Amino acid sequence: DAQLSLVHIPLAQYHHYLQSILKLLFPAGADEPDPECETSEYSQPQPSWANRHAFLNVSVTPIECSIVCSKSLAREYFTSTPAQDRVASEFSSKVDTISSEDFVVISVEGEGLDAGQRVLELTSPLALAGVSIFFITTYFSDYILVPAKSRDQVIRALEDRGFAFEKKAEAYVNPAAAHHRNKSSTSSLGGVSPVSPPPTTISELQARTFALLKRRNIFPKVETDIRLVQCAGRRDDPSSFSANEAALQLGLTKCLIHQPRFLSLTLTEGEPASLLLERRLISHFGSQNVLLGRKEDYLIPITLDLEPLPLEATGIVCGVAGKLVQGSGGRFLDDVNIEMSYLSTAKAGTVMVEEKDLERAMEALRVGENGVNFP
Repeated sequence: DAQLSLVHIPLAQYHHYLQSILKLLFPAGADEPDPECETSEYSQPQPSWANRHAFLNVSVTPIECSIVCSKSLAREYFTSTPAQDRVASEFSSKVDTISSEDFVVISVEGEGLDAGQRVLELTSPLALAGVSIFFITTYFSDYILVPAKSRDQVIRALEDRGFAFEKKAEAYVNPAAAHHRNKSSTSSLGGVSPVSPPPTTISELQARTFALLKRRNIFPKVETDIRLVQCAGRRDDPSSFSANEAALQLGLTKCLIHQPRFLSLTLTEGEPASLLLERRLISHFGSQNVLLGRKEDYLIPITLDLEPLPLEATGIVCGVAGKLVQGSGGRFLDDVNIEMSYLSTAKAGTVMVEEKDLERAMEALRVGENGVNFP
């Protein structure tokens, strides 16, 4: 129920807000791990800096820097000062800091499905209900960021689809799904833009999505020189808790100071830090044991610059994700699924696929309304 805000920072002004981002993540005097408390492998895990927030996401992409944090922290760290406004005028662009809309986050488990099917399973009932959302999949869980005013409508839509709130997991779960993930995922996900009247089928939603993108001259762009890995902070060895926490903080600081081309960090109250970052940045974290995840596997990002669209339409990625799952007219994905991940940010959407699937993914995405190819 925490009230969250969405913050957008143009990349040209990233360094002017870098200190605010670092203070948000690592506030002075915050609870630091106490080495003296770690006396054996049976010690209870200490509180982590990564669990101070009900929900927080910091993402840097080739298009923008985007932040989701509590409304109070957004005001404290990202309300523009006169000096920052003067800097903004030099770049002929005013910083779009805090969203006027308040958001809440809902934890949802869509286990037993591959990444693409999971996003469709969770977002399609909301899309068909005309609800605008952001979908964020971390290494451990899925999260739906929705306007606070739409919270009850989202819950009804999920329950109508068979989801139920499970107190133990503190999340909405689908009892019909098997409780396992096919593959750990740290991405963030697609969302759906409100349409009046809402579409009645997923196919209609896809057609409207691609028609809108085409009208606004928004086309998918492949970042072929970026290799992304999915990982998370390690918390399975109490004897190395302090060292791992310090290495994780230091690694993140190094990454952020040098303005990565791509990094997404998600923090919640109950899970270790979840990361999606460039493979070349792994060296900033020192020992390979600091991060969980298969570092040798990587994804290629396909970005959509949604700047021409209003904020409430940035959830458009769900329609794009559906195109990848279902293929172009069913031609591409009948036999082999494309393993996908997602990241929705304030003014952009990113779909991530394995390199072997890149050509098929782009071919599906280029087929727009009524099968007409995009450029």
